[in-house]
Amino acid sequence: MIVVHHLNNSRSQRILWLLEELGLDYEIKFYERDPNTMLAPAELKEVHPLGKSPIITDEGQTLAESGAILDYLVERCGEGKLAPPPGTPEKLRYNYWLHYSEGSVMPLLVMKLVLGNFRLEDSGASSQFVAPQIKLHVDYLESELAKNTWFVGEEFTAADVQMSFPLEAAAAQIDLDTSYPKLKDFLQRIHARSAYQRALERGGKYELLT
Repeated sequence: MIVVHHLNNSRSQRILWLLEELGLDYEIKFYERDPNTMLAPAELKEVHPLGKSPIITDEGQTLAESGAILDYLVERCGEGKLAPPPGTPEKLRYNYWLHYSEGSVMPLLVMKLVLGNFRLEDSGASSQFVAPQIKLHVDYLESELAKNTWFVGEEFTAADVQMSFPLEAAAAQIDLDTSYPKLKDFLQRIHARSAYQRALERGGKYELLT
C-alpha cells in the first residue's frame, strides 16, 4: 500500500491529487507544521533525513521530491495514463515541466516568501531581482498556456499536477489579474476536477487556495 506522508499546506497535496487521478488506493499519515516557524515537525525526519514533504513509502521504498514521486507513480501505476509516449516531442515537454516547476520558478516564489517573512519586501534583492524574475516567469507561463490547453498539449498530464503548486503559490503572493487570463483559467480548471476535489477532502485544509 502506498503511504503518503502528508504535511498540511504543502507540495504533498499534489501527490494526493495524482493518486486520485490514477484511481489508486493509498493511506495518509498526517503531519502538522509548527505554528510559529511553519516548518515540518521533527517526526518527518524519521521517514527521510531531510524531514520535508512530500514523501511516500511503497513496497519498502521511500521516495522524496515531488517530480520523482509523480514520475514513479505514473511509470509504475499509470498504465499509460497521464504521460505522453516515450520518444515523442510531447514527452520532452512533459519532462521539462516536471523539472521546471521546482528547478526554476519555485525557488523565486520561496525567496519572495522568505523576504516577506523577514520584512525585506522593499530590499534591493526583492525589487531588483526577485520581483522582476517572478514577472518574467509568470509572463512566460501565460504565453505557454496560450499555445495549448494544458502545459504539454491538449491532453491533461501529470506535468499539470506538478505545475499546480507554483501557480497556486504565485496566485497567493501576487495578483493574477486580467493580465494573466490563461493562468487564472488553468487554476479554475484544475480546481474543478473531481480528482482534485477528492484529494482536498482526504488531505484536509489547504490554505494556498485562499
